[in-house]
Formats: sequence, structure tokens, C-alpha cells
Amino acid sequence: MAGNSSRRGAVRKTKKGATVGSGGVRRRGLEGRGPTPKAEDRPQHKKYAKGSKAGTATGGSAGRAGSPRAGQAARRGGPRPSGPDHVAGRNAVLEALREDVPATTVTLMHRIDADDRVREILRLAASRGLPVAETTRSDLDRMTDHAVHQGVALTIPPYKYAEVDELLAIAADAFEPPLLIALDSITDPRNLGAILRSAGAFGAHGVILPERRSVSMTASVWKVAAGAAGRVRVAQVTNLNRTLADLKSEGLFALGLDAEGDASSRDMTLSTEPVVLVVGAEGKGLSRLTRETCDQIVSIPMAEATESLNASVATSIALYEVAGRRAAQGLA
Repeated sequence: MAGNSSRRGAVRKTKKGATVGSGGVRRRGLEGRGPTPKAEDRPQHKKYAKGSKAGTATGGSAGRAGSPRAGQAARRGGPRPSGPDHVAGRNAVLEALREDVPATTVTLMHRIDADDRVREILRLAASRGLPVAETTRSDLDRMTDHAVHQGVALTIPPYKYAEVDELLAIAADAFEPPLLIALDSITDPRNLGAILRSAGAFGAHGVILPERRSVSMTASVWKVAAGAAGRVRVAQVTNLNRTLADLKSEGLFALGLDAEGDASSRDMTLSTEPVVLVVGAEGKGLSRLTRETCDQIVSIPMAEATESLNASVATSIALYEVAGRRAAQGLA
């Protein structure tokens, strides 16, 4: 019976009969354990592993893996954790293999309905000695973060960024005045992918990205770039403004692309010189310090009803103007 129980606590009489109290144990359990830790600090949470990779890769100022300091660095837009990524979709995978994009594995969905693209993917994978794995649709969904994979995914290793000096060397080897693109606060991978396509089409020698508050080279970029990511090299720098200053000291002119420019893109007289074209985010434009670093700010003429252009579209138009002027003088 309840009254003969050896447990501590008073006997409580309820409609269901006498019950023994917990002696304050349940009350103390309701007091809580303080605020819930951040996701990066909980070992059971999926973000904890990402935080650990970031802490191991960056070290130093990033703090211990999974620590609040590491989580704060990630939120401030610090270096992203490195790891394998996946290109999803039959056309995207096929284009990546044709452009000899570095890859480690081709993954196909079990019992996939093979068409000409899948057969060509298998042929290219065999010629490169890439292992081919089979998995279920659900596993492939998780692997590609639920992208439209069409039963095919390509695992690519972390992107190996170039040094800025390598971009200049590419121009020197081609006996052409350097034409670089620097992106200021561009965060959409689709913009970066489209910019890489334009860079390849109009003869740019490389793209420069800042480490913080910027998009990086991901599988989404590879897919949008449609092979151009394998042809146009990308450099990642710690401080964009310092890099621009260094390039100016080496003889390059920094041309900022902004809606409130002092000159029209049709009158870029400096475009035949060594140039780094600096592009800001749509709407926000160039940051103040970056704007002050540029030698000239140019804008694209357009109808008054249009407030701004997508960053990748604006970059493409500016590169077209530069390529036209250089071709007219036999520089491209």
C-alpha cells in the first residue's frame, strides 16, 4: 500500500487513491538546467560536427571545435568548413566530367532508368578510373541535400583556391593585360556560377572572392557555371580591400561597378589597361571602403523604370564592353 512505501515524501490523497510524493525530486527537476546551448555546442546536433570541422580547419582565432567562440566566428561569416560536396543532376554531372572537374565518386540511384546521358557519364567515369556507387533514392536525396538529382550525383573534393599571383600569371602567359573580377558581398551561388560563365566567355583571367560574407565554391556554383568553373580560376582572399590595394600597386586599375557611378560602362577608357572589375551585391552595391579603393566607379545605362540589375547580369554587360574595346585594339 502507499502508506507502507519506503519512498520519501508525504502520502497524497487523490481521487484515484493514496500516492506517495517524490520528496521534492520532481519539483527540482522542473527548475530547469539553464538556457539551451547553441546548436554548435551540442554534440548530438548535426551542426556540432560542422563546427568541429571549422574549428579544426581554421584553428587559432576560431577557438575550440564546438565552442561558443567558434559558433560566433561562423555567424560573423568566417571561413567555411571544408569537406566534399556534390554536383547533382544528369546534365550537371555530365558537363562536370567533360570539363575534367576534380571528382572522387559517381553515385547512381539503384535501378536508374539509364538514358544517353547516364551511359556517357558511366563511360567518362570509367575512362577516368572513378568508382561508381549505387544507392537508394532516399540516400541520394540526403547526399545532395534534396536537390533535383535525377538519380545521379558526383562527389567533388573541397575546391582548391588559387593565389592572386596565379591569376596574374595566367594573363602574362597569354600576353594579355590582366582582366580580373573581384566580388564584394556576393552571397548567392547562382550569381557566382553565372559570373564564372561570363568570365569564361569574355576572356577574364580569374575571379577573386573574400573569405567573409561571401559565397564560396560549392556544388551549386559548379552546376550553374556549366563547366566554366573548371576553366576560370578562383582566388579567395582574407581582405578584399587590401588585395585591391596590392593589385593597384602592381599597375592594375580598380573599376567599381555601381548604379551610382561617375561614368558610363560605354566610356570605360581604362578597360584596355590592366583592370580588376569590382562588383557589389544587387541593391546594396559596393561597400564604402571598397568604393573608396576603386580608381573609377562606372554604371550601366538603363531605363529609369529599372532600379538595378542582377549582379551576374551587370558583370556580363561590363565584361562585354571591356572585351569589345580590347578586341578593337587587338588586345584580346
